[in-house]
Amino acid sequence: MTRRLAVIMDPIGEISFAKDTTLAMLLEAQQRGWQLFHLAPGDLALEGGRVLATAQPLSVADDPADWYSLGEAHRFPLADMDLVLMRKDPPFDMDYIYCTYLLELAEADGVLVVNRPQSLRDCNEKLFAAWFPRCMPETLVAARAAPLRDFVARLGDVILKPLGGMGGASVFRLRADDPNINVVIETLTGHGRHLVMAQRYLPEIRDGDKRIILIDGEPVPGVLARIPAPGETRANLATGGRGEAVALSERDRWICAQIGPELRRRGLLFVGIDVIGDYLTEINVTSPTGVRQIDALFGLNVSGRLFDTIEARLAEAGR
Repeated sequence: MTRRLAVIMDPIGEISFAKDTTLAMLLEAQQRGWQLFHLAPGDLALEGGRVLATAQPLSVADDPADWYSLGEAHRFPLADMDLVLMRKDPPFDMDYIYCTYLLELAEADGVLVVNRPQSLRDCNEKLFAAWFPRCMPETLVAARAAPLRDFVARLGDVILKPLGGMGGASVFRLRADDPNINVVIETLTGHGRHLVMAQRYLPEIRDGDKRIILIDGEPVPGVLARIPAPGETRANLATGGRGEAVALSERDRWICAQIGPELRRRGLLFVGIDVIGDYLTEINVTSPTGVRQIDALFGLNVSGRLFDTIEARLAEAGR
């Protein structure tokens, strides 16, 4: 019996072929004989208590000049699928949240959704790390200027970032003598209306912001260290960082052991954590990336490991 997969993502024609993790997943699924369908969040609907999808049949190829083909869209109950991959990039806005509600209904109808919709809502990629304070650097989450200014003054060198961003967008480094402290805080918080995160600056960033992929709470053996470009604080590949292969350290393994059981409990099958030096800084659950680079650097097949886990889950459920 052919298994069916619906992927919810940004337009597949606009992805970066060489870097896109979702494409790696789709290539693996197709190689295993899965039937693929492509849709955007706006292609979901709810009628008569059932979630419907207007989706296009999809085929993919490992060809940078021609990596996908889409068929004619048709409408069907999302419960017809065996698996839904929710791979829409942030912003994590109300439309994203509404989409998770619909996916939760489909999940109740028997569909495996990766990652679990409730956990996508509950586990903000910046804040979720606070559930593991022993793993984190000194951190403050606040909207008001006074505690943020005090935090910068006390630690001397901090990173400020919005809670809903990705790819290094709107991430600032502030030192205690920076003349722009007030304007940066005002801009990020919207003059005290929005919570932001401040963390102690970690000079170990020069050795890389490590992306560690966990599948069902277990780390894959290859780690992608994203090294900042000269003169840049942010290490994200989207901001010019370069990727290097590094091994999991004992501290990395300890961090994974702290968070792994909670990831499994929450149905977070595919997660990418960020570690700088000895400290966990983020837990990425919406659309973690880095798989293509890790595969290339280490000769791994991370998507294969993921689909081994997914297929085992479906077999246990009789699908």
